Amino acid sequence: MMSPLPAPGAPLPHYVSTAPFDPHATETMTAAQSRIHLASQKKLMWWKFKQHRLALISGIFLAVIYLMILIVEFLAPYGLHTRNVDFIHAPPQTIHFFDKGSFVGPFVYGRSMTLDIDTLHRVYADRPNDVQPIRFFCRGDGYKFWGVVASDYHLVCPAIGGQMFLLGTDRLGRDVLSRILYGARISLTIGLIGISISFVLGIVIGGLAGYRGGVFDLIVQRLIEVLQSLPSLPLWMALAAIMPVTWSPIVIYFGITVILGIIDWTGLARAVRSKLLALREEDYVQAAQLMGASTPRIIGRHLVPGFMSHLIASATISIPGMILGETALSFLGLGLRPPITSWGILLTEAKSVSVIAFYPWLLYPIIPVVLVILAFNFLGDGLRDAADPYK
Repeated sequence: MMSPLPAPGAPLPHYVSTAPFDPHATETMTAAQSRIHLASQKKLMWWKFKQHRLALISGIFLAVIYLMILIVEFLAPYGLHTRNVDFIHAPPQTIHFFDKGSFVGPFVYGRSMTLDIDTLHRVYADRPNDVQPIRFFCRGDGYKFWGVVASDYHLVCPAIGGQMFLLGTDRLGRDVLSRILYGARISLTIGLIGISISFVLGIVIGGLAGYRGGVFDLIVQRLIEVLQSLPSLPLWMALAAIMPVTWSPIVIYFGITVILGIIDWTGLARAVRSKLLALREEDYVQAAQLMGASTPRIIGRHLVPGFMSHLIASATISIPGMILGETALSFLGLGLRPPITSWGILLTEAKSVSVIAFYPWLLYPIIPVVLVILAFNFLGDGLRDAADPYK
């Protein structure tokens, strides 16, 4: 027997359950599955990045290096321009802990210098009876912290009246270790500032080319092809040679940074363009257009955040190229010039084969360059894998 129809105007019977919705009612998950299922994308990216042990170690290493350049005056045992005229081209000293079978602590032996009449080279020999303990949290050469605050406090210092050249000295008797620490500030920051410039140019130019298309896209692509077809090193040399020699070292520093940033934007611009070509047809982009959103807002608020992780990974891989570019220009004498100190300028001390044969420790600045480049590459690989945590 059929139920009677409701009277006209009466509410229809409601047959939908009013109980709260439980997403786990139909599927039972373990605690581990629930933790992954409910995790945000940032957490998933972090978990996947931690699985890349080499990238994690590289990230920690780079974080420590960049924190060190903030307090490099405190870390360096000598001042940047401190000369030890009695110890020119002195080889590295070895740190000892035991003297004649008894524990003394970290120390170095004093040295005596003689001149080899046949080769006219200085010969240094340790004096076993001259124990020079290494001091910590001590007062030494004066400096101005970041060129502002005067101080003479150091993390480590030689013994009073002694010497401590752990990586040797150069042709003017300056401590190579201290100069490597000071040079890190220039060589590492030039990569960050340069990638910031290329990052902005790549996103703006590549974003407009991919979103707008048409004639603008055609012009940008031809410009990118022309720039990428030019050899990098001769182009850097030509642009660096344009800068007048009368410019101050600080202006030259920023000039080299701008040059490296302007040249390196092409690869990032193409990556942004290819992403925007695929994303500009999505429904949410068309909805934003219908609501009257401007082109910069659509690109900056809706399109770029969708693949920001890929951009960060690409930028991380590009930084080593800028560090190498500055090192190469400074090594060739077309980049930074003294009194500014960078790893490239330090390597100019080892241009000739004879210098390398007699004073191989002058090549030590190449070690931090190699380590930083490898660390950035490993970090970029880890970020690139973590950018897509659902793979």
